[in-house]
Amino acid sequence: MSGNLSVGWFVLISVIKILIAVPILLGIVAYTVWLERKLVGHIQNRWGPSRVGPFGLLQPIADGLKLFFKEDLTPPYVHKALYLLAPILSLTLALTSIAVIPVGGWVTIRGARIPLQITDVNVALLIILGITSMGVYGVALAGWSSNSKYSLLGSLRASAQMVSYEVALGLSLVGVLILSGTFSLRGIVEHQLGGFWNWNIFGGGQIVAFFIYLCAAYAETNRIPFDLPEAETELVAGYHTEYSSMKFAMFFMSEYANMVTVACLASVLFLGGWSGPLFGPPVLQALLPVFWFFLRVLFFLFLYIWVRGTLPRFRYDQLMAFSWKFLLPLAIANVIITSLVVALRS
Repeated sequence: MSGNLSVGWFVLISVIKILIAVPILLGIVAYTVWLERKLVGHIQNRWGPSRVGPFGLLQPIADGLKLFFKEDLTPPYVHKALYLLAPILSLTLALTSIAVIPVGGWVTIRGARIPLQITDVNVALLIILGITSMGVYGVALAGWSSNSKYSLLGSLRASAQMVSYEVALGLSLVGVLILSGTFSLRGIVEHQLGGFWNWNIFGGGQIVAFFIYLCAAYAETNRIPFDLPEAETELVAGYHTEYSSMKFAMFFMSEYANMVTVACLASVLFLGGWSGPLFGPPVLQALLPVFWFFLRVLFFLFLYIWVRGTLPRFRYDQLMAFSWKFLLPLAIANVIITSLVVALRS
């Protein structure tokens, strides 16, 4: 944030950003569920939600009310403190990571330039990687504290999966960091401004890194074809088998919030973030970058759902082998080649 703003104004603007961003994120989470049910329905040649409101648009609200008023059961054999902590931890971490993601350029208030993100941090990428890697603690605690074989197996799978794919995910981003020379997400986007030929996936030659990132992110968020921690055919519902009512909803919300974070991060790192053509009056020019960013995020959410509707689940040994024997060597090769190309260019 550049310019002269008093501490009071800084705090006020930060609070306003939070009050705007959190409801929007929760709304996107709710309607991503609607979008998934609708798209998977069409992929499987059926309607999906169609009764509550036009095109079923009020279905997420009905589902939320249903979960809110359902009986909240706590089995007598659980470790109660950790059992209650697990969904809170998962949802809190899932919502926190969105704070450092830039969704647009700058707006000017009282002579100061305000970035369109909750907080602009020069090591934002490290913060997001740290927060998302801690998300597995919620899953692990849920499985262990439930005192159920199905839940424990799901949480163990999630922990092993997280450790395996975190390595490939981190290495896939090294090429982007070498090209941009900064950990700041805003700096990475500004490095890609000027047209799609400057995007890291095209101009930076990071198409292999993009593929690795997508695969690893699917596994990190426990989505098909990597949804082994909650495989319905084997583990009932996996780590949240023993949860009901709003505690179950919190796990559900954290999964979809993580999907949104992954989509935002992919847009920022590989597809130019909010870059796009600007035209019209100043107000429209300030809002258009947010629109271009939202379109990219929507594309990634569509890709998530499309993959769910078309691909089968991996076996667990295939899941582990794919990470350690394919993605990891490929990510290391991408880092070496990118380093050599940048060194030769310089």
